[in-house]
Amino acid sequence: MPDIATLTQLIEPEAQALGFDLVRVAWFGGDGDRTLQVMAERPATRQLNIDDCASLSRRLSDLFDTMEAEGRDPFEEAYRLEVSSPGIDRPLTRLKDYADWAGHEARINLAEADANGRKQYKADLAGVDGDCVLMDDPKAGRVAIPFDDIASAKLLLTDRLISATVPLSAEGADQIQTEE
Repeated sequence: MPDIATLTQLIEPEAQALGFDLVRVAWFGGDGDRTLQVMAERPATRQLNIDDCASLSRRLSDLFDTMEAEGRDPFEEAYRLEVSSPGIDRPLTRLKDYADWAGHEARINLAEADANGRKQYKADLAGVDGDCVLMDDPKAGRVAIPFDDIASAKLLLTDRLISATVPLSAEGADQIQTEE
């Protein structure tokens, strides 16, 4: 399994060179079906369009091909490269994500149970305080979760989130194209 921190250090400058922020680098799948997932976004829109994804994919493919030719291949096995926008029910991977999406519902999974015995919270994000993520939990009230204790988190698809997330372009969305 490749080292995610090393891959992130390789990928982030490539994304930044295109004007994108790196959201997540993940490696998953079983033997013979590995995927390197790269999520990025334009800071102003929090989205990527298909051309943006293609540009980043080509740039990363060129980088990894060059590294392989130089004998520095970071991968020990075949893999599929998947480049995407984080989507509407996006993962929350950076502390700033919790501040940016305050007021929206999220599910946070902790690496270990907290002092209350909970491993998961599903509540409205209330921002950050230092290195803690704040949530307004309907059962526990305001909860402060240390960022380093979070194993995974994502926004939950709600009407409020849909209303707050405007697509880059809806042009052609109401047209059906058929091939003959």
